[in-house]
Amino acid sequence: MQLHDRRFLLLGGTGGIGQALIPQLLAEGARLLVASRRPESVTLPGDVTAVKLDLAANDLDRQLQAVTEQWPDLYGVIHCAGQNRFASVEQATVEDIDDQLVVNLRSAMVVAHHFVPVFKALDGGALVFVGSTFGSIGYPGYSAYCATKFGLRGFTEALRREMADSLVQVLYFAPRATATAMNPEPVNQLNRALGNAMDPPDQVAAQLISAMKRDQRRCFLGWPEKLFVAINGVLPRLVDRAMLKQLPVIRRFLDSGVQS
Repeated sequence: MQLHDRRFLLLGGTGGIGQALIPQLLAEGARLLVASRRPESVTLPGDVTAVKLDLAANDLDRQLQAVTEQWPDLYGVIHCAGQNRFASVEQATVEDIDDQLVVNLRSAMVVAHHFVPVFKALDGGALVFVGSTFGSIGYPGYSAYCATKFGLRGFTEALRREMADSLVQVLYFAPRATATAMNPEPVNQLNRALGNAMDPPDQVAAQLISAMKRDQRRCFLGWPEKLFVAINGVLPRLVDRAMLKQLPVIRRFLDSGVQS
């Protein structure tokens, strides 16, 4: 995938991995639009344009149409927006569940619904979706988040196969735990207690750009996380046993009463 002199729409670019992507994409010569619900309040480099998009809005497709009409040279979309809640099923509210479904999964599907015909008409384009290791491994305290990321992984897999006879590229990129502000302090403490690695956002962003330039279709980050993904696919009971051993520690932080 060529990045130089191509325009990308970045969703989730105001924090975490998305924010770390901005300078690295600019260094590759890409031109950027960064989506925000309040573009007037976003501080961006001078050569980056903020556009108004609300990923949770019922009329997201209409908003995307307005962006496409204003920037008809859009080549690709990078969807790395997301929400999560570290909470047990009984702690999570219905609003928590709805928010994660809408932003993590529905918005990605609406983005594809809008841009697939646009990119097909232009004889090429790129749809890049940032998932998670938790899109392949169900993890206690993240049941709703895992459900949305499992859904995203399945959706992109089907979409990629649907687009296999076209020039529309689809990439699913799954980082492991990343040190972003989206993580509440109990999650940081839990990762330290379990010895889980947390990658810095700029490192994850660099690997995403590398995956895009290599025209990868799927990319999973981290070791031993990639091994657990493979084992979970064929011998899930082994992962069940490993999780059971971790469960007392996980419950200690789940029961701390602090959520993101």
